[in-house]
Amino acid sequence: MKKSMKRVAMTIAALGLSFAVGVTSAFAAPDAARAGKGDKDLLSPDRVLNVAHRGASGHAPEHTIVAYQLAKKMKADYIEIDLQMTKDGHLIAMHDETLDRTTNGTGLVKDHTLAEIKRLDAGSWFNEAHPDKAKPAYKGLKVPTLDEVLRHFGHSANYYIETKAPEIYPGMEEKLLKTLEAHRLIGKHAKRGKVIIQSFSPESLKKIHALNPEIPLVTLLWYENQQGRITKRELDEIKTYAIGVGANFDRIDRAYVQKVRKSGLLFHPYTVNEKPDMKRMLDWGATGMFTNYADRLTDLLKKNCN
Repeated sequence: MKKSMKRVAMTIAALGLSFAVGVTSAFAAPDAARAGKGDKDLLSPDRVLNVAHRGASGHAPEHTIVAYQLAKKMKADYIEIDLQMTKDGHLIAMHDETLDRTTNGTGLVKDHTLAEIKRLDAGSWFNEAHPDKAKPAYKGLKVPTLDEVLRHFGHSANYYIETKAPEIYPGMEEKLLKTLEAHRLIGKHAKRGKVIIQSFSPESLKKIHALNPEIPLVTLLWYENQQGRITKRELDEIKTYAIGVGANFDRIDRAYVQKVRKSGLLFHPYTVNEKPDMKRMLDWGATGMFTNYADRLTDLLKKNCN
């Protein structure tokens, strides 16, 4: 999800979920009793969404069917799918624009056909990077296409899909919507929120909004070395095409989250892996979060409901 591959690990001593004085219900943390699976509306501001970042990527090779299956087993509300497009126009599940990090291939995705990418090993790298979590079954895993993921899980899963680098993939948005329509995941008979589309590119989201204004969209923001700030003008602009904002959690504060929530937008920070940070995001009013460890967030939300 992040433009940068850097990961910032933060440990917060304050673990409680008590709300600070002055936080109103308009953007306070969702009621624990309403934060679980009981809500029919996936996009309710009173529900906390557990989004499996690249699948259960803390436990299995990211963006593989195995990682998505594990995320579902861990009770994630959504599996996140980053999209790249092959030389011959197929949408595949992959975070990077290059093949180097997560396969035994090299070079840009856009310079390779699907057949070439299908010959690559998309799992062995994980065993080498995480020997404590390595499994023989991960060796030789294949890069799935979006169509394959949707055929595998169908309507049993919810999908949080990102258009990655859409500026280098002409027609990505049209191809995405056509694929979703073919699987009946969008349209008048689809459940609201079955699919959420996100992007760092406002242009890509606006294009999708023009093609189908019913699809919920979330704009992604990345703050590199500075404290995150967002203006009312920015929020008003985002509201013309999106229902929410996502930002890197390590560069925001309570005031940022409250400002987004008070504007009427949902807020889904990324990538939140440690329970103290998850608790802090809930305390500040996040309506969901991306995590490599969906099991940890599931456990936390379950305990908060009891």
